[in-house]
Amino acid sequence: MKLTWKQIEPFVKAPESYARVILVYGPDSGLMRERAKTMGQTIVSDINDPFNAVAFTGDQLLDDPARLADEAGAMSMMGGARLIRIQDGGDKIAPLVKDYLENPSAENLVIIESGELGPKSPLRQLCEKSKAAAAVPCYVEDERNLSQLIRETLKTAGFGIQADAVVWLSGAIAGDRLRVRGELEKLVTFMGTPPANITLEDVRNCCGEAGAQSLDDLVYAVGSGKTEAALKAFHKLQEEGIADIAILRSLQTHFRKLHLVKSMIEQGSHMDDAIKILQPPLFFKLEQPFKAQISRWPLPALANMLSRLSDLEAQSKQTAMPVNTLIAQALLAISKSGPAAKAA
Repeated sequence: MKLTWKQIEPFVKAPESYARVILVYGPDSGLMRERAKTMGQTIVSDINDPFNAVAFTGDQLLDDPARLADEAGAMSMMGGARLIRIQDGGDKIAPLVKDYLENPSAENLVIIESGELGPKSPLRQLCEKSKAAAAVPCYVEDERNLSQLIRETLKTAGFGIQADAVVWLSGAIAGDRLRVRGELEKLVTFMGTPPANITLEDVRNCCGEAGAQSLDDLVYAVGSGKTEAALKAFHKLQEEGIADIAILRSLQTHFRKLHLVKSMIEQGSHMDDAIKILQPPLFFKLEQPFKAQISRWPLPALANMLSRLSDLEAQSKQTAMPVNTLIAQALLAISKSGPAAKAA
């Protein structure tokens, strides 16, 4: 079964009984592992239980094709259902999974953990169409979903957080779910004993190096036409494990802010007054370079840039070319063309 966006979280917390095979896939490996663990724990409290859980890779299954049916058909020595995890599962195991789904175990659960799979992936299509399987996508969360995760996580730890701090933090720590969790744990430790209301200053002091500085380096280098600095910042973000989609959306957010302020100025607002409406507020060290870019970019060029970035995001989801290559090519073209992009 193919899950809708609204169905994903409820399904992860309580998988439907029809799903005897669950494929968990996507570019956010941290979120993929977290969701696989959550669903696995609905079967066994410890997913590494030596009696009721077993894990093997897709390659190991290919070497021993009967292993899936054998493990999934075995009864637990301790009673109850068993969990079968296939790690690094790819399209090569699709025929074996298809055979298994013809007569799956009514009690034991098979969870397949995979990386990103395109819409034409045989394994993904199989699990989306089968009445005895489900496919759970794990894409990098946007800032809206991250905001909810931030609030829920901090509330559980006994902390409140101001709205502007949530907005800033959701942009600063976007990326792999494990990385997000790590930054939130660091913030909780930084705050000490609850209760407390976390401020924008608190999150900047604690999480200011969580990729935010490198993202700022990137977007301001692109906006200023500094090609070498833009590519350097991009490679640093890759080394830090920041997801490609988070990088694209940071660029979109930056140019959207430039477009908004520029529009207000052309409608008669003073630049300082227009900048004050931005949320979260501009970091004081970035005000001057932001103003310089407002002066540098004509409004039609900013509108064109937003369109190009939107097209790039769509293209990155459709092409077989590595996304990081597409972004690097775009950064090179954008930073070199600059405001002249209005004529593109």
